[in-house]
Amino acid sequence: MTYSHTTVWIIILAMALGSFLIRFSFLGFIGDRKMPDWVLRHLRYTPVAVLPGLVAPLVFWPDATGGHTDPSRLAAALVTLSVGYFGKNVLLAILSGAATLYGMLYLLG
Repeated sequence: MTYSHTTVWIIILAMALGSFLIRFSFLGFIGDRKMPDWVLRHLRYTPVAVLPGLVAPLVFWPDATGGHTDPSRLAAALVTLSVGYFGKNVLLAILSGAATLYGMLYLLG
């Protein structure tokens, strides 16, 4: 299916406007007021909800393998999760996951 350049630009501008309005609803309307504690408590969970959504497709359907699950990426994700959960150190979790990924890719080919 092909789209004209005009259609693509209309979609891009609509997405930009929508993204701006979503952010403005927080920053513009209530940015100078104190938010209730229950809102702040819920906002703390945003990164915890977004990061797995960004990482999961890269682990379970990676482009590098044509969309097939790869034991190297699964092992790296499990090591990263384990080190992060038990060690409470983000940098160590990232480095150990990267080392596991490259090590498994080297061993498994």
